[in-house]
Amino acid sequence: MQTSHFARSYFYICSNTIFSRILEPFVVSARKYRPQTFKDVVGQESITNTLLNAIENNHLAQALLFCGPRGVGKTTCARILAKKINQDGTEREDEDFAFNIFELDAASNNSVDDIRSLIDQVRIPPQVGKYKVYIIDEVHMLSQSAFNAFLKTLEEPPKHAIFILATTEKHKIIPTILSRCQIFDFKRITVKDAADYLKYIAEQQGVEAEESALHIIAQKADGAMRDALSIFDRVVSFSGKQLTRKAVTDNLNVLDYDTYFTATDLILENKIPELLVLFNKTLSLGFDGHHFITGLASHFRDLMVCQHPDTIPLLEVGEDVQKHYQEQAKKTSKEFLLKAIDMANDCDLQYKTSKNQRLLVELTLMKLASITFDGDLPAGGQEKKNASFIIPASHFTSSPPKNGTVAPKTNGTASKQLEENKKEEVAEPQEAVVQEPKENYQPAKKIQIKTPEKRVSGLSLSSIKAKKAHEQTKAPDVPHEELPSAPFTEADMQQHWDDFVHILENKGRKILASNLQTDVPKLKNENTIWIELPNSTMKKEVEREQSLMLDYLKQKLNNYSITLHITVNEEVAKKFAFTPQEKYEKLKEKNPAIDLLRKEFDLDF
Repeated sequence: MQTSHFARSYFYICSNTIFSRILEPFVVSARKYRPQTFKDVVGQESITNTLLNAIENNHLAQALLFCGPRGVGKTTCARILAKKINQDGTEREDEDFAFNIFELDAASNNSVDDIRSLIDQVRIPPQVGKYKVYIIDEVHMLSQSAFNAFLKTLEEPPKHAIFILATTEKHKIIPTILSRCQIFDFKRITVKDAADYLKYIAEQQGVEAEESALHIIAQKADGAMRDALSIFDRVVSFSGKQLTRKAVTDNLNVLDYDTYFTATDLILENKIPELLVLFNKTLSLGFDGHHFITGLASHFRDLMVCQHPDTIPLLEVGEDVQKHYQEQAKKTSKEFLLKAIDMANDCDLQYKTSKNQRLLVELTLMKLASITFDGDLPAGGQEKKNASFIIPASHFTSSPPKNGTVAPKTNGTASKQLEENKKEEVAEPQEAVVQEPKENYQPAKKIQIKTPEKRVSGLSLSSIKAKKAHEQTKAPDVPHEELPSAPFTEADMQQHWDDFVHILENKGRKILASNLQTDVPKLKNENTIWIELPNSTMKKEVEREQSLMLDYLKQKLNNYSITLHITVNEEVAKKFAFTPQEKYEKLKEKNPAIDLLRKEFDLDF
């Protein structure tokens, strides 16, 4: 009987011990490790130092406003400040001055009656300590009338009262409240500071955590320490005492760095099939295409950051991952990364409006893999690629070669220059020197290359680029004395003038062609062409384009001394109707019945 009684007692004691452990409440890290002093606050050194100096120098304002993002320590700093100003050295170590600190949630107590009740309490002095501290959280939720009822007390509170207002949306607080408070702007906590604090928490809890895993948690928290601690608790519950990067990425449903490193390698190696298979595998894991492409754009940005030693600190990852980034950055060029970021960003912008989103991402990936693709080289490899080629006859304005001579050849560099010249947005003809290969060397020949004409706005970026490119590529100026100045007749001039007008009409430039046909050009003297126009508007239009016409006439007439003199004939200008009244008078002269029609229907101009 004694043995049985002893066994039952032992079983009872063990059961109570086990159940007490099981039923012990779990305290989340955000509460368990809430800072108790200003030194423990993470990432807000400037604010905590200011508050400490204000307390030591007895320079603390009676109304403070703490504003900033959620989870960065506003309420925590308010509680620490409330305890700090009541400490005189005689209190217990665990004294929290609960009777001196009053917290009000303005989100649920936002009426005038709530504020009036608060004002009544403010008048009563503290029983213990020196100050009564009123912490009003989410103060922007107070109604307009509640704000107005609070103004007088906030401006002139009793000597024993200090108000600390906390908010995440400072712009919603009325200016009269802001002007009565000393404002402290809390900043977002950096990834490095958050990761360092998470490392400290992991050591306190006996958790072995990889540095890259803590960085992923810090990045996911997006500057909020409370969110970082909540994510940390969740991941530790999932993985136990071993916190790895893979466990974090699996639990938080984020793509691992390795996915983007692999994708970038496949893009640089132009392996489109493997790249599409990788994207399909990512989709099968539950990620959408938008998540993948935005992450890839951020990965390209991080590689760009690694291109220069001064910008490497902008890379918010662990040291092991940072080394991997630096290794891959050596394989990529700045030009590739700029194009890749631009393509990925375009895909990001178009994703939500696309009807076939998967195809959009796949097409972007194929374009990315084609940036460094040189195409299929013929037999002979790179030498064949740079082989010289014959310039098409359409590139030249001079007469075709005689006696069956072969057109001059160019090397790869000259061909690229010709292609660039074709794209120039300049209408003037220019000369370029093209040389033959060394084995068939001949003296350089001057040939004329006509560039396609394209009008651009004088204020557009394309026109500025075209002008700069033209200044760099145009042939050197020839002295005026060396240019031909052959005599010509008025009939020849008028014939080429008409030809030029006909060319303009074929190109669709009807307005300029019509302006040039308004009057018959005449020779004012040996080299000056004179034309009369009916108004100054036509004159300005012709003057703006006269260089194009003069170049044409100089070449056709073989005279580079030709100038154009434009005048306005006021008598002719008066014949043209511009205003509604003038147009009406012209029509009335042709048909007097129009005036009867206007009066009948009471029409206006």
